Amino acid sequence: MVEPTNELRILPKASHEPGWRRVVQSHAVMAVASPLLALILWEIAGRLGWIDQRFFPTPSSIIRELLDLISSGELVVHLGWTLQRVTVGFFLGAVPAILLGLVMGLSPTLTAIFRPIIAAIYPIPKIALFPLIMLMFGLGETSKWVIVGIAVFFQVFFSTLAGVANIDRIYLDVARNFGASRWQAYRMIAMPAALPFIFTGCQLGIGMALIVVVVAEQFGTKTGLGYLIWRSWQVFEVRDMFVGLMMVAILGYGIQLAMGALEGWLICWKPHAKTKSLL
Repeated sequence: MVEPTNELRILPKASHEPGWRRVVQSHAVMAVASPLLALILWEIAGRLGWIDQRFFPTPSSIIRELLDLISSGELVVHLGWTLQRVTVGFFLGAVPAILLGLVMGLSPTLTAIFRPIIAAIYPIPKIALFPLIMLMFGLGETSKWVIVGIAVFFQVFFSTLAGVANIDRIYLDVARNFGASRWQAYRMIAMPAALPFIFTGCQLGIGMALIVVVVAEQFGTKTGLGYLIWRSWQVFEVRDMFVGLMMVAILGYGIQLAMGALEGWLICWKPHAKTKSLL
């Protein structure tokens, strides 16, 4: 006969990793493995003659050319000029876009005045304005800064305007009831509420800036990644062309990562969704 006992038996808890963590780790592995697999297949196809290396040189030859350009210092010079043009042009376009988007978002009168003009200019391809910009500002650096600034302006402006438009009006009513000035409404309500939209616009603007600056560097200059790509096409040096394209991609990705880190630091109240397992 088994005697009753008052002991509470605690069963060992099953130790298994949360499903969402497994998903994140598998996604990270796939994010690294899929590009490596594509490069390996590209290398094999090139060595076996399945693709024409005159147009698609093997990744190993592109990497060797990349190292040669870095050791000679030529690539560093081109990268520095492109980064400088993108940075100056970005601030020339983003700062006015943010200010104007905040002001117009809280002022129906200004919206009625300026939005039709901006909406009419927006569909024009920005690079199509480059000849006019060069006539006005010459072939030097100013014309490249201006065309990059114009390309960035519209991306950031419309995102900022959308951010202000999505503010719950009760916050503005409360600020008005407490006697907040217009500047306080901009600084304490409109700007924080629109920050996620502003960062989205800035990320789109960076991509547009790189597209425009690569085209702009093909005219009136002998520096920059755009010039490297254009010159490589003229002399049919395809490996240099791929190096230039690769550096544009790396530059854009690096800037996007930096902006994502800055967004996470500034917008500390924004919830970050965790990847959860669906199993």
